[in-house]
Formats: sequence, structure tokens, C-alpha cells
Amino acid sequence: MSIGTIVIAVAVVVIFWLVFAYNKFVRLINRTDEAWSDIDVQLKRRYDLIPNLIESVKGYMAHERGVLEKVTEARTRAMGASTVGEQSEAENMLAGALKSLFAVSENYPDLKASQNFVELQRELTDTENKIQASRRFYNTNVRDLNTAIQSFPQNMIANIFNFTSRDFFELDEADAAAKEPVKVQF
Repeated sequence: MSIGTIVIAVAVVVIFWLVFAYNKFVRLINRTDEAWSDIDVQLKRRYDLIPNLIESVKGYMAHERGVLEKVTEARTRAMGASTVGEQSEAENMLAGALKSLFAVSENYPDLKASQNFVELQRELTDTENKIQASRRFYNTNVRDLNTAIQSFPQNMIANIFNFTSRDFFELDEADAAAKEPVKVQF
């Protein structure tokens, strides 16, 4: 076997490895984007439920205007978030505002008995569970992508083609209460 043949064989192997590594990054990025899309769908569902919840509560809680305004403000901020970090922070605020709303609703027995309110709470709880599942799926894909980007020798390919790490979608560690799911009690 000549040196020329060995050089060509090595070059072919390197090219195949480059193609394989590049395609792996593309797959990981697409899976991460798909996972974020799942979170986005559930967040939009949640945002759509909140105005209906506020409307059903307004008549009962006329003097609890501040709670309703906080929920509305948190929803608007969450909808306007543009990065994963901003989204995480805004979602923490929204979860806190919703907890306050549900806590105040405990003082209104007629509201708790309202079928519309009960159904909206059920749907919101279901949506929260779906957001949590979507968050886990997204974070798993981000972990896989970030590991590939940071692992040698794949990190060389990542640097050449400007593949960058993604942020995890996390709850604020400082807000332990935000880690608790929204509790609905009747």
C-alpha cells in the first residue's frame, strides 16, 4: 500500500467523521428546537386560559384588584419574553401570581363552587403538568446538545461551525415556592 493511498484513506475517514459530527449537531439542535416548541405550545395554552380565569374571578373579587393586576402583568411579561432566561424568570413570576390568585379565591366560597372557575382551575393544572413534562424534555435535549458541544473532539466541529450551547429552562433556585405546583383545593 502506498503512502498516497493511506493519505486518501485517512482523508476519507476524516471527511466521513466531519459529516457525521456535523449531522449529529444538526439533529441535536433540531430536537432542542422541537422541545422548545412543545414548551411554547403549552405556555400559549396557559396564557389563553388566564384571561378566562380572570374574567370568571372579577365579579367575585372586585376589591382584590391588585391580585388580578399582578396576574395580568405577569402574563404580559411572560408573553413578551425573548430568551430562555427571560422566559424562566417571567414564568416564575406568573406562577407566583397565580398562586396568590388561588390563595385569595379560597376566601370566596361562591367562586370555588362556580363550575366555570373549577373547570378553568382543572385545565390550568393540567397545563402546568404538561409544561413540566415539556420542560424536562427540553432540558434533556439541551443537556445532550451542550455535552456534544463541550466534548472532545466534537467541540472542534462545534467551534468551526459556530454551534453554541443552549440555556436550560429552569425555575429560579432562590424561589423555592415556585418549585411547588399550583395547588387547587376545594
